[in-house]
Amino acid sequence: MRMLAKLWRDNKSLVAFLFLMVLFRSAIADWNIVPSGSMLPTIREGDRILVDKMAYDLRVPLTHIAIAHLHDPQRGDIVTIDSSAAHELIVKRLIGLPGDSVAMRDNVLYVNGVRADYQPLKMAPLPGDAASKGDYLAERFDGVVHVVRLSPEAPSPRNSFGPVIVPPDEYLMLGDNRDDSADSRYFGFFPRKELMGRTRRVAFSLDPDHFYEPRFNRFGAKLDIPLAVR
Repeated sequence: MRMLAKLWRDNKSLVAFLFLMVLFRSAIADWNIVPSGSMLPTIREGDRILVDKMAYDLRVPLTHIAIAHLHDPQRGDIVTIDSSAAHELIVKRLIGLPGDSVAMRDNVLYVNGVRADYQPLKMAPLPGDAASKGDYLAERFDGVVHVVRLSPEAPSPRNSFGPVIVPPDEYLMLGDNRDDSADSRYFGFFPRKELMGRTRRVAFSLDPDHFYEPRFNRFGAKLDIPLAVR
């Protein structure tokens, strides 16, 4: 008992710091590793993204119990989802809000009957292009503008669906890497309670193809930046 008491006296500041850090990362802000390329080119393999845990809800620390709804998710948000269907934490872009009609025809998106507009972009090849050449396009719909990646040589078998109506309190999510993303086309709609936070920036990035060397140009980078500067 004396030894335990001495350990506590000598280390209580460290224990308190670690405890508060766990609470902070659980309920306020965190960073998550992105191991796949399903959100290319917006998020790259090896990116560690900053996640605002209070973007939508205030939760009891270390639980998924929401004690207050703070804001409603918005179309175009990049969201972390603790998905019961996928059995893991995933990150996708919010496309369909409750009540929306969403359809896709050969990777062309329709939201509430309005066709998205697409503009081809010239971008340097990314790591995901090694297996299948990627085409990059600016996708515009309902005030949302971001970049998507298509794989003409390896199209997704689910590049067409719907129209479907998004149920109340649920959301339709897609990956920006449209031909290589397991999203609502595979897992269905995602309930509000599974939306854990929103991300807008990279915390830091390590290149898995080059012995995890730092990619300093990605440190603190915005995920959705004006297309003119890409």
